[in-house]
Amino acid sequence: MVAFGTHAACAASELAGFLSKVQSTDFFASADRFGAPQGDPPLAPAYHGDELQGFVYLNSDFANSIGYSGKPIHMLVGIDPKGVITGIRLMDHKEPIVLIGIPEARIVAALNSLIGKDMKPVASGAEQPPTVDIVSGATVTVLVMSDSIVRSASKLIRSGRIGGGGAAAASAALPTVTKTVDLARSEVRDWASLVGDGSVRRLHLTVGDVNDAFSKSGNAAAATQYPEPGDPDDTFVDLYVALVTAPTIGRSLLGDDGYQRLKDTLKPGQQAIVVAGNGTYSFKGSAYVRGGIFDRIEILQEGNSTRFRDRNHTRLGGLAAAGAPDFKEIGLFVTPPEFTLDPTQPWQLQLLVQRSLGGRDKAFLTFDLSYVLPEQYMRREQRAVTVPENAPTPATASASAAQTAAAEAEEPLWVRMWRSNTVSIAITALMLAALTGIFFFQNLLVRRPVLYTWVRRAYLVFVLVWLGWYANAQLSVVNVVTFSNALITGFHWEFFLAAPLIFVLWAATAGGLLFWGRGPFCGWLCPFGALQELTNTIAKWLKVPQLTVPWGLHERLWPVKYIIFLGLFGLSLYSVDMAERCAEVEPFKTAIILKFARSWPFVAYAVALLVIGLFVERFFCRYLCPLGAALAIPGRMRTFEWLRRWQECGSPCQRCAKECPVQSIHPEGHINVNECIYCMHCQELYYDDHRCPHMIQVRLKREKFTAMSSPSMRAGGGGPKTVITHAGKPVATGAGTTPSTSS
Repeated sequence: MVAFGTHAACAASELAGFLSKVQSTDFFASADRFGAPQGDPPLAPAYHGDELQGFVYLNSDFANSIGYSGKPIHMLVGIDPKGVITGIRLMDHKEPIVLIGIPEARIVAALNSLIGKDMKPVASGAEQPPTVDIVSGATVTVLVMSDSIVRSASKLIRSGRIGGGGAAAASAALPTVTKTVDLARSEVRDWASLVGDGSVRRLHLTVGDVNDAFSKSGNAAAATQYPEPGDPDDTFVDLYVALVTAPTIGRSLLGDDGYQRLKDTLKPGQQAIVVAGNGTYSFKGSAYVRGGIFDRIEILQEGNSTRFRDRNHTRLGGLAAAGAPDFKEIGLFVTPPEFTLDPTQPWQLQLLVQRSLGGRDKAFLTFDLSYVLPEQYMRREQRAVTVPENAPTPATASASAAQTAAAEAEEPLWVRMWRSNTVSIAITALMLAALTGIFFFQNLLVRRPVLYTWVRRAYLVFVLVWLGWYANAQLSVVNVVTFSNALITGFHWEFFLAAPLIFVLWAATAGGLLFWGRGPFCGWLCPFGALQELTNTIAKWLKVPQLTVPWGLHERLWPVKYIIFLGLFGLSLYSVDMAERCAEVEPFKTAIILKFARSWPFVAYAVALLVIGLFVERFFCRYLCPLGAALAIPGRMRTFEWLRRWQECGSPCQRCAKECPVQSIHPEGHINVNECIYCMHCQELYYDDHRCPHMIQVRLKREKFTAMSSPSMRAGGGGPKTVITHAGKPVATGAGTTPSTSS
């Protein structure tokens, strides 16, 4: 109890400190002040005069908010007395991808989609928790933040402190009247009548409307530096929306044939919506082309929302209703199976208007178009409700539902992450199994150099494209720093389990260190390493001259990466935040996670390393990579030595040493496993009887023996023959001497 009291006091002081940095209007438009924090964990009431507007609380007081950095992410959340989220402010975090990399505004924009969500159905278990759009490269961070907000709000409501969330407050009323869409009512009407009675709803925005809205948003750059060009009365967007599941609306807008085709494809519970637009602003948005998602429109109903993807969309050339105007773009959208839209209840189409602020920054505003299906298209039915004798009382049922919802809500985030990434985890497991097979059967593979070369190139392409650019599973020295810090400050597995692919790769890398050293990761599983090798391969094909670093200089450049790693590790003991910022010496975030979508200094640095790598293969891996250094240190504990060498290697033969792509073979012939990336090129040479001097001698002796053993040679010779063997195999014969054996 002493520990709990200390935590509560600390939480109260943190909430008060964060409140001093924000305004009450950030959470409630009409609020003019905050009250003193109250309760445990504390809530800060917000007032307009003496009228309560709602409460503001710190998410980390109510729910886990530990991010991938191992540190809590602190956010202030506003919630009204009914349980609706009204505002979110990110106050403090240590997430490396957001500190330097992805703009914080993108994270905040994703979280703001939770604003307006009614959390009572989520707290009671009647609805699934709302989700936010994932920001590529910051998946774990965004999921932790949104999960923390949803969990904290649900916990607060279930406690009964706001929203009437207590089980005893559940209503026992049972509905006896239901409303459904009247499928028997079907007629064809013209455009004017459909617009007139609200069957088709309209949102019209002029250039002046949009400029005024950005001015009122408080974003000075969006309002004054980058205004929408054109006359204020020009049309910015003229948007029309209609629910075509209703037979009359569907037949009128789609025509009889189009409506019949729609009916045949709709699944039970699905609804269809027509969206048509004119003006300079497209409601479809550019992301539709890139990723198959319409990022500028969203359907909302009672706290739930959905965006459409290309599989939910059919492009229409025009509308069939008499008098309908021509539209620049028309889309027929079908709600996805996971989203239930009740056509008898009000819903909204939310239009996202974005404005570029030069470079990569953007400002966003939303405009709502409300839709209510006219009563004439609905049918009311009275229905008797029979309650079984053994049915629980409303209060008992509500309590049971609340307990079930609480149990589901308390399911760790990492469990949901693993469940939702089963396909990616399976692909990664198959990829690792294939690599294990390559290593275990390497002697069979390297005897076929052409096959091995294409197997390796195909594997590296898959690692770069799928594992790196698609799945963003790029290990980093930041992971090492975070892990080390967690061991000191308090280790919790769930921090690292929240990123399934990263966890799987680290487990595989740890196993690979025991068997083969750093080679499996650095040479095969690192997306940036794959990018370097593939670009260098293309450079060689284009006859770009390759530079060989003199051995003396090469040996002195090796330690640079160890110095960098030790510097980062030492800095992390003082400040993890500073260490993560300095870890930008790795270009992984720029080239792989963010796919070069960063400010120019970071892009220039990453590109410069790749350009150097065109002339000096894997330049970054050899001399600068702190992650490679971190893996090389424990990699010396490897169990097996599977890279074979001849006695002649290094003395006098230097072929492997000169052809090693990363110069990890000493002139004396031994392989420095700290620097070896396990590309197996030396093993190709080991078995090649046309390039390896040792194998060439073996081949020549074998060919001589074969020639002397031919029938023509036997016919011309006589007497006893000498059989000369090498390693137990006959390599030459001679006539006229006493049989003897030598090796």
